Amino acid sequence: MAIKHNQKIVKTHFRKDWQRRVRCHFDQPGKKKSRRTARQAKAAAVAPRPLDKLRPIVRCPTLKYNRRVREGRGFTLAELKEAGIPKKFAPTVGISVDFRRQNLSEESLAANVARLKAYKDRLIVFPRKSNNPKAGETKTNPREVEKVTLISNALPVAPTDQAVKEIKKSEMPEPVEGGAYAKLRYVRAIKRSQGARDKREREKAEAETAKK
Repeated sequence: MAIKHNQKIVKTHFRKDWQRRVRCHFDQPGKKKSRRTARQAKAAAVAPRPLDKLRPIVRCPTLKYNRRVREGRGFTLAELKEAGIPKKFAPTVGISVDFRRQNLSEESLAANVARLKAYKDRLIVFPRKSNNPKAGETKTNPREVEKVTLISNALPVAPTDQAVKEIKKSEMPEPVEGGAYAKLRYVRAIKRSQGARDKREREKAEAETAKK
């Protein structure tokens, strides 16, 4: 709609000097080279240690993506205990630890324990003092061992089988007698009243003992 007569100029943004504010990434090739140089410098500084840390295999959140697996934040205390690695020693050898995460299935616990043991078998710990190695350390020359720049390349997270599988009718589990809902309610009731039953039996045994 055109403006007529001596009206106030509308607050549109078409009068900005937009060419001065447009950002063109002409430095992209140069930044690519700078990042590569920085990675190489960091790898040389921390050598022979890898650049990243060992991380667990976890499921992606939400129902849409929970069939996929990815690297998690850190290993749980239960996984470290099963693998025989102290929780304070783990971060010193490149193992990420997450104190808040919990294991919700035996499968994830077993998979991450196997991942920790595979890493532990490949791990080589050099002594702080070459003439006084401690238990678990080795005197191997760093130049003679095979080095790994990234742990994620040496121990990758393999994708799971996402295909839908069919089973025979004979392989299906037998239905619960009386229904699963009724069975769960019965088991909960038994567990809830277990203390009262134990108390009654204990009082009955004490009464019988007192009569004798």
